[in-house]
Amino acid sequence: MKKLINNPSDIVNQMIDGLIASSPTLLARVADSQIVIRKNLAINKVAIISGGGSGHEPAHAGFVGQGMLTAAVCGQVFTSPTPDQIFNAIKAADSGQGVFLVIKNYSGDIMNFEMAKDMAEMEGIKVDSCIVDDDIAVENSTYTQGKRGVAGTILVHKILGAASEQGASLAEIKQLSAKIIPNIKTIGVAFSGATVPEVGKPGFVLAEDEIEYGVGIHGEPGYRREKLQSSKFLAQELISKLKAAFPFQKNEQYAVLINGLGATPLMEQYVFANDVLRQLETENLNVVFTKVGNYMTAIDMAGVSLTLMKIVDNDWLEKLNYSVTTLAW
Repeated sequence: MKKLINNPSDIVNQMIDGLIASSPTLLARVADSQIVIRKNLAINKVAIISGGGSGHEPAHAGFVGQGMLTAAVCGQVFTSPTPDQIFNAIKAADSGQGVFLVIKNYSGDIMNFEMAKDMAEMEGIKVDSCIVDDDIAVENSTYTQGKRGVAGTILVHKILGAASEQGASLAEIKQLSAKIIPNIKTIGVAFSGATVPEVGKPGFVLAEDEIEYGVGIHGEPGYRREKLQSSKFLAQELISKLKAAFPFQKNEQYAVLINGLGATPLMEQYVFANDVLRQLETENLNVVFTKVGNYMTAIDMAGVSLTLMKIVDNDWLEKLNYSVTTLAW
């Protein structure tokens, strides 16, 4: 294992230290915690909080800032933050208008965020939440019942963050989340496994000429292994799964998020983006928003995921384009 680290057991704390030290005007750390928070909190606006296990950088702390997340709670690598950590983030972020939690659909995350929500409500803080389950690869897998929450979570952060910045109430943000999440779907393909620093070896191993469709962001099993295929073939495979899940209708508007899983160069991501966008043209869809890059990674996993969001309301597109001040958007 070759890693640019000091002590594997201290990697999350040192990562947060480096994040804060390199962004002192934008971010702060809640004392004695693994919580990253906006340096200048919005007044009289709903706070948006997300988080989960570390190892998915830039998610979630890279999306903390004006117009997106108020705070992010960083658990240990691939491990949910504790209820106490999440509760402390809620208290630190609340400005009196309530707190909205964006939770990825993993058993540990749901349990701990819901416990923190109950703790906060006992102290009189208004809290609501949504659960993101955008991964269509498999219905049930390791860590979860139902579909997993993956890169589409970032689009939820973006839209709800814009809504908060524009003055939406807690109830309005809840209603918006319920509308957008069913219209966000993701599927990925892996070329190699992820190496958790404290474990020291990949969670799974693929042969040099082998890929796996539908692998989760913690290395959970996908739906098929086969020999390595071209970018164009992979685009067709993933789009075919997304087409069946929506399904597509001529002239519908879509947002596209192409997400690197950690070790896939941007050069290759843009090759894949070209193939995806050309394929979507043949489906007679209108792509009105595109992002390419590393947004929800799996440490050093090689691979990509493809997220499509059906734009049912033009206000969603306006919110995707809303100006933000964060490290990673």
